Amino acid sequence: MIIGDGIRLRAVDRSDLQLFVNWLNDHEVRQFLTLYYPLSMSMEEKWFESMILSSPEEQPLMIEVITEKGWKPIGDLGLMHVSNVDRDAELGIFIGEKSEWNKGYGRKAIKLMLRYAFMTLNLNRIYLRVFENNLRGISSYRATGFVEEGRMRQAKFSEGAYQDVLLMSVLRSEWQAEN
Repeated sequence: MIIGDGIRLRAVDRSDLQLFVNWLNDHEVRQFLTLYYPLSMSMEEKWFESMILSSPEEQPLMIEVITEKGWKPIGDLGLMHVSNVDRDAELGIFIGEKSEWNKGYGRKAIKLMLRYAFMTLNLNRIYLRVFENNLRGISSYRATGFVEEGRMRQAKFSEGAYQDVLLMSVLRSEWQAEN
């Protein structure tokens, strides 16, 4: 487990799958993700089986926040495409519990993951892709040290229109200067 101030990142368990199905079948939750079709429990179970076979550093983590009743799952984050040669990885995150949006939990989770990626996994660069109309996400990424390094023009089709996809990254040296 990776623990921070009122937030923690833990391994995803089979008992979490219904949460993912509920979250990812909500249009508002998945509007900035690359999911287009409804998700069934069978599909999520297949994803889970393949995920547990991946390398440990590429397994997604459940984001939980502390409440009066204990730890509450609110979303997911993880590293993908971890390169041991280039020392980089791609970050992915979503907050599925809409009641927990705009409370800074995404930023806290990203900060925890960056600390883990740079200080434990010895990575040098964390990058991500974000749709240009995901203003809340872009704000969180900038607040955690990510900078725009490129743009893929009209690379995402959503809601009848094409969107640019921004490429953002943060280097270990930039992160260390801020922390």
